[in-house]
Amino acid sequence: MKPVLHVLTGPTAVGKTEWALRWAEANGAEIVSCDSLLFYRGMDIGTAKPTAAERARVPHHLIDICGVTGRMDVTHYVTRARAAVEEIGARGRRVLVTGGSGFYLKSFFAPVADEVVVPESLRDEVRGLKLEEAVARLRGLNPGGLGALDTANPRRVARALERCLASERTLADLAADFARRPAPYAGWRVELTVIERSPAELERRIEARVAAMLREGLVDEVRRLQAAGWEENPSAAMAIGYREVRAMLAGGLAEEKLAVEIAKNTRALVKKQRTWFRTQLPEHRTVAAESLRGAGDLFLP
Repeated sequence: MKPVLHVLTGPTAVGKTEWALRWAEANGAEIVSCDSLLFYRGMDIGTAKPTAAERARVPHHLIDICGVTGRMDVTHYVTRARAAVEEIGARGRRVLVTGGSGFYLKSFFAPVADEVVVPESLRDEVRGLKLEEAVARLRGLNPGGLGALDTANPRRVARALERCLASERTLADLAADFARRPAPYAGWRVELTVIERSPAELERRIEARVAAMLREGLVDEVRRLQAAGWEENPSAAMAIGYREVRAMLAGGLAEEKLAVEIAKNTRALVKKQRTWFRTQLPEHRTVAAESLRGAGDLFLP
């Protein structure tokens, strides 16, 4: 029989952390984080990172693995997550993946990155190009066209150009190779559960979470992160909760509007997450948090 990889996800503030802890404790499991912000040391309050006490209850992996000026991408994540899953399984423990970051979550069900290695010098070269220059070079390298590439998106254009230059291949060739890649966990049976709550209850939880973060010192956390050079890492510094505090500290947002703005942007994120779960995830089980009687209800026997 194939070993089972359990995956638990759901929108922000739905209660994934506590339910994951309960299930892991009851089933001798260890948790592999699938949250794109928990990688960074020092980003604790604004990410609702599991506390030291919670991590003492169950071993966690892929939390606090790099400094705030470091960069994590899905390629690095895939490698490290695979190593963690294999290592946990080799010790006879169960594996529970939990988090709500879509692209990282998808890496447990389908290939999400090719094997093209882009040298840093090439990244620097592409970074120095204007968008129209990058698109022109890309068209020159792809006489058959650019397919569905969004040429108005600077990040996607840069990534496409980097991959073409580094591999000396067209986007069509790279896409064809990518489509032939095997499933990432072909030797495992993946069981996926999505936790949901009613819109009214989730909104109440979001507001309570924002209030708790501000009480616990989110503003001071942002000041410490700024002093550590964190704003050099846009992926981290532009996260919800953090970007609003930055705006307030810079004078662009009134302090009395801070909680309202964070909650509003969190609700918008939840809407996007729900759409992504509905359209991008493979077949899965959805459970209402309000109906859960215990951790055993999360996954079918």
